[in-house]
Amino acid sequence: MSTPRLSAPSGAEAPAAGLSRAGDLFQILRDGRARTRAELAAMTGLARSTVAAKVDALTASGLIGPAGEAVSSGGRPPSRFAFQPAAKVVLAVDIGATHALVALTDLGARVLAEASAAIDVAAGPQAVLDLVCGLCTQVLREGGRQARELAGIGIGLPGPVEHSSGRPTNPPIMPGWDGFDVPGYVQRTFPVDVLVDNDVNIMALGERAAYWPEDDNLLFIKVATGIGAGIVSSGVLQRGAVGTAGDLGHVRVPRGDTVLCRCGNYGCLEALASGPAIAAALARTGLAAATSDDVLLLARQGNLQAIQALRQAGRDVGEVLAMCVNLLNPSVIVIGGRLAAAGEHLIAGVREVVYQRSLPLATSRLRIVQSMAADQAGVLGASRMVIDHVLSADSVESLLAS
Repeated sequence: MSTPRLSAPSGAEAPAAGLSRAGDLFQILRDGRARTRAELAAMTGLARSTVAAKVDALTASGLIGPAGEAVSSGGRPPSRFAFQPAAKVVLAVDIGATHALVALTDLGARVLAEASAAIDVAAGPQAVLDLVCGLCTQVLREGGRQARELAGIGIGLPGPVEHSSGRPTNPPIMPGWDGFDVPGYVQRTFPVDVLVDNDVNIMALGERAAYWPEDDNLLFIKVATGIGAGIVSSGVLQRGAVGTAGDLGHVRVPRGDTVLCRCGNYGCLEALASGPAIAAALARTGLAAATSDDVLLLARQGNLQAIQALRQAGRDVGEVLAMCVNLLNPSVIVIGGRLAAAGEHLIAGVREVVYQRSLPLATSRLRIVQSMAADQAGVLGASRMVIDHVLSADSVESLLAS
């Protein structure tokens, strides 16, 4: 987070607007730069004694700590203070249709330990979350941290989620999950804040925070068992009214009029361009393809049918993204998910159609790239979601009060 540019108001005793609490002062220090009490007083307009009291409270919480001494202008050198990301840890969970990845991070989203397991999300919430809680215990141990050091848990799920409650909402590939109290169930094992969101939303958060922090308008497209988009507009993740924003998988693609989707409609993008759909199409031609991994393997071996199928899947995705580009005008489109490992075979198809079908002005500075976070995009985003929550001004105030 960049340092807020605040001008000190007239009168040394008058605090700058919105900086009357220790939690507000902490937001300045979240960028990691070390500062003295005098520098903080100059930035905020607060009295030095007021700043000193807030710095002492934040130091006692462990969120900030000594960071050396500044150059003296005469007398004893003043002490500097900085954010301490190691003060607490976060458990970040990325649950997919067939996998679960759990990472332990510090408050700077640095990964300390991680573990993964194969799952079947259709086995139901209790079976999957019991396994996830076991992985959480494992990474805490491997990271050398205790449960009491846990600030919160972030979870991504492969379906629509009501973010305010953390409950899945009619997820098409998750039987038994609809309306399930995911935070409440996890809190039986870990009594901390538990935040839940759609997996592609947290992937968008993770990719942007790690690799595109200067881009306020970004689309993250996950192409895997399902297809979805995480939408960052004007620097804010867009979830929509009930958490279903970005569900591109069920947008109609003209060439699929006769293809039935599992949602019950015909011609959905997911029924044409998802990993299982491509594998099924190749299997009908006699190739040994049952999963996304089989498709990727065939492409790596130079199989022309698999390469052409991936290229066509990219064109299908591009058909839908061209409309999104004209509507949302992103500066970056990131292609992630399992099929992104196909690299240029898939992305070339996306670029071909997007640049052809979108308005020239909308694509003049548009970049369409492969995910750089790759398999870690989900856990990085889940960690960032929790960090932004627990380090907000209000949450820090609650921590100090307790």
